[in-house]
Amino acid sequence: MHRAKFFRRWIWSLAGLLASVTATPAAASAGDCSFEQPPAQRALGCQQRLARSINFGNMLDHAREGLAGPMLRDEFITLTAQAGFTAIRLPVRWDARAGYQPPYRIDPAFFERVDGVVRLALEHKLAIVLDMHHYAAMMLEPLVERERFLTIWRQVAEHYRDAPATVMFELLNEPNRELTRARWNEALAAVLPVIRSSNPQRTLIVGGGDWNSGPALDSLALPADDRNLIATFHYYEPMAVTHQGAEWVSGAGAWVGTTWSATAEQTAKLRDDFDRVARWAARERRPVLLGEFGAYSRADEPTRIAWTRAVRENAEARGFAWAYWELASSFGVLEPLSLQWRRPLLEALLPPR
Repeated sequence: MHRAKFFRRWIWSLAGLLASVTATPAAASAGDCSFEQPPAQRALGCQQRLARSINFGNMLDHAREGLAGPMLRDEFITLTAQAGFTAIRLPVRWDARAGYQPPYRIDPAFFERVDGVVRLALEHKLAIVLDMHHYAAMMLEPLVERERFLTIWRQVAEHYRDAPATVMFELLNEPNRELTRARWNEALAAVLPVIRSSNPQRTLIVGGGDWNSGPALDSLALPADDRNLIATFHYYEPMAVTHQGAEWVSGAGAWVGTTWSATAEQTAKLRDDFDRVARWAARERRPVLLGEFGAYSRADEPTRIAWTRAVRENAEARGFAWAYWELASSFGVLEPLSLQWRRPLLEALLPPR
């Protein structure tokens, strides 16, 4: 066996062993996510391991770490596990670290950076989702970018082929613009065999088009014979609440001051939206991850808390795993410098027991 591959396999085996003997109570009570299970049961068990997840957003998902948020500190992972989260969704901008000409090689130093995060998460008994994030070129020129997209995933899948089952892949964050629902289905049909060639048992996470909207699941073409898939959707409704004052959203300044207090009308809309996803999940027999939800810091604290609590409760009531957006940036639940939790927001996600 090639020495590098042997070393990688030994490292991932060790990480898996450490995870199995150092379980936090939250992770120990979550689902059984292992390669020994049949595909459908594995997908469900791994989805349960994602039950209470947090996005490490604005860290490794830009052209340079620290460009749009904090540097990813080891303490973030330790605190995440101690708080009672069961998993990390790690947005990664792989395309910014890959060549622009064939063979589109990913920078080995960046692989090492991600490896360190994955290993530390596993040591803390956290599952981790490697999410391909902010792939703007794929959204604007999906046909031109297709080969590069597939080649990047071939490298990532090969690199992590020996990682434990609690390392999951999310194929693409929020397909949008020119990557229409139909074109995303075409790209999905092309990339799944690429990943399955080296990771036949890995649990994969796939969302629909239109920015991973819930309604877009209706047109998502998942292969009927691959039951080891988790469906995902994102929820930021109403945008006037969750994105008020967001500098990157046109007209969001006019929304500042919009409140949300869990009125009957407000919660009815939330229930209807989640019921639609639940009906799809029951019909298709797929476990679901609410992969992103959160309210920007320009919203007042009572609004953020009420909205976050209501979304979390409605997700859990329908058996959805969830991943809050995000840990320590502009939507964050942790103050990145002092390493202090924003306690009311944290308790809206993880109520004291």
